[in-house]
Amino acid sequence: MISNRLIRREAKRLYRLCLVEGRLDEARVRAVVDQVLAERPRGCLRLLKHFQRLVKLDIQRRTARVETAIPLPDDLRERLHQQVGRHYGPGLYWQHAVEPALIAGLRLRVGSDVYDASVLGRLRQVAESFD
Repeated sequence: MISNRLIRREAKRLYRLCLVEGRLDEARVRAVVDQVLAERPRGCLRLLKHFQRLVKLDIQRRTARVETAIPLPDDLRERLHQQVGRHYGPGLYWQHAVEPALIAGLRLRVGSDVYDASVLGRLRQVAESFD
């Protein structure tokens, strides 16, 4: 039986093999998974599970979710992409959503960072200050 420590170490090594200039390369991820499935090493399911976790974490870290009360005009969207891209670097995956409950403004989530510049967020802050 292979220990979890060795499995995790091997999953990290495989994950690092999938990085190209610090970014995850989808083709390499597919190739690594295909190779592991072809070889079927001992503990391969646990290895793939840990590898999948690392890939998911990387994708979450590189995903920017923008929520606005109304759809953003294209010029504003581009400026937002440029400003956020300067801070977090190139290669972000963008998700845009319309949330009328925000009333006005926007909420931006990149990885675990959340920037809330919405009216709803301000109202919540005011409500919490009275508690």
